[in-house]
Amino acid sequence: MTVVLPSAHHARPELIKNGVDCITEAAARHQDIRPLRVGILNIMPKVEEYEFNLLLPLGRSILQIVPVWIRLESHAYKHADPHHLARYYVSFAEAMRTTILDGLIVTGAPVEEIPYEEVHYWEELTYILGEAHKKIPSTLGICWGGLALAKFVGIEKSNLPRKVFGVFPTRNLKRDHPITGGLDDVFWCPQSRHAGIADKVLEHEEQAGRLNLLAYAEGGGYTIFETADHKFIMHLGHQEYNSQRLVFEAERDRKANRPDVDPPVNFDLKHPINNWRGNRNEFFSAWIRYVYLTTKFDMSVKP
Repeated sequence: MTVVLPSAHHARPELIKNGVDCITEAAARHQDIRPLRVGILNIMPKVEEYEFNLLLPLGRSILQIVPVWIRLESHAYKHADPHHLARYYVSFAEAMRTTILDGLIVTGAPVEEIPYEEVHYWEELTYILGEAHKKIPSTLGICWGGLALAKFVGIEKSNLPRKVFGVFPTRNLKRDHPITGGLDDVFWCPQSRHAGIADKVLEHEEQAGRLNLLAYAEGGGYTIFETADHKFIMHLGHQEYNSQRLVFEAERDRKANRPDVDPPVNFDLKHPINNWRGNRNEFFSAWIRYVYLTTKFDMSVKP
């Protein structure tokens, strides 16, 4: 994860350029290691079934991860097991009061076609995002969660004429970035959404110095980007999905008989192959590593 080297060592610049963090022995001696507490604001239907999709890549980190499952107080969770919610989930206020949150993940939600202001929990979510921006080192938004983060910083989404659905070859735009730098130059990434942000809008935001664009997919647009202060990272894809999730969503859309949804591109529903697993693991491991390196450990606060 990190190499301990003297500050004058000749290899430090090249190592840093390739995404390897270097610290001095003095800095290493002062590090206190404890489990990272990652808040997961889960807004997916059937929250208990989706949890594995995040726990698997998070659990591959060499660091200990304590997931802090967060529920929205203004959301009814009609498709979730109430006993599971009561046992494992807490409100954001409880999470911030009783634990240290080193990072936060905001999942997708099946509301991307609805204007933000008409989403019944939008006011609560914007409050949470405001607190996260002030107090949490890094917040990762996935699919609609990424769109919500973009909206929070003033970037509007637009509904798409046809669903972006399938597995897309995605170009890594920043090979020196601490989170995406270790991904392949071109990596496969699932997408499943009815809304997005126009390329020209995101390019304008980058030119204005407000965003960094990190990954781009032909047919899927800019897939990963971050705010210039690195506090919010937005991933409009679903690297956490397994192949069966795409099969499930294709069958769900078929039964709904939606004319704006085509079969998933670059994905065989009869013989589903996962060709994004390695880059999924790298992305989440790199994000956890980034959270660890940017967290100010305060051992006086007891978990």
